[in-house]
Amino acid sequence: MSAILSVEHVGVRFGGLVAIADLHFDVHAGEIVSLIGPNGAGKTTAFNVMTGFLKPSQGDVRFRGTSLRGLAPHAITRLGLARTFQRTSVFPDDTVFDNVMIGLHQMGAAAGRVPGLDALLGRAAAAERAARARAEALLDWVGLSARAYEKAGALAYGEQRLVGVALALATEPAMLLLDEPVSGMNASETRVFVRLIRQIRERGVTVLLVEHDMPMVMEVSDRIVVLNYGRLIAEGPPDRIRSDPAVIEAYLGQGSAARQAAAAQEAVHA
Repeated sequence: MSAILSVEHVGVRFGGLVAIADLHFDVHAGEIVSLIGPNGAGKTTAFNVMTGFLKPSQGDVRFRGTSLRGLAPHAITRLGLARTFQRTSVFPDDTVFDNVMIGLHQMGAAAGRVPGLDALLGRAAAAERAARARAEALLDWVGLSARAYEKAGALAYGEQRLVGVALALATEPAMLLLDEPVSGMNASETRVFVRLIRQIRERGVTVLLVEHDMPMVMEVSDRIVVLNYGRLIAEGPPDRIRSDPAVIEAYLGQGSAARQAAAAQEAVHA
């Protein structure tokens, strides 16, 4: 499979602090890949580099063959790489539908459309109808149609995160980066979101996610990339990552990998 995203020996330093050191991995078109690691491992820093919110101290990120180094976030989004954020950023006093409409109008402006000119040419009404239809389709896709005309601030935290997903999908991305998408969701909401991720992939969108919910990560991922203290320590399918000694030690502390191995040996000989 071809790489849609290549992280090429990226390093990030803040003064004398090394946040990421020589990070390198590929994401192939059509994959669901998770980037995991303990708190402070550098996951969100890596996302910020990929999406133009942070310049790397070294290395490069390439998306569909194009270097992203030095590009602004909106330019990266226009290339087809969209993201969500850890924190929700809805307009709480507007309806869910209006939140998505605001996002669609902002994206139209960013794409260089001139509302005044559209009105002069008689296109404004048609453009508005198309935007409303798009907003309805996006809300149906993420499962919020029934909440469309409720105030966004009244939604549960997990549902507010779905509004962010709808806004990211509104850009019609080739690849979607999800930053802790099920944070604040209960088990039932998480199961629904796993189905949504798979549906997103089925519609041709590659997915890279940062997440702390390990059962969810193991269930949804084709491959997992593991960071610890800003360094790549493991990469592979879920079954391999689950039993990797370096990963166990990173999450559970020194000696845990050895104890797990010993327990496995005892189970074999029991």
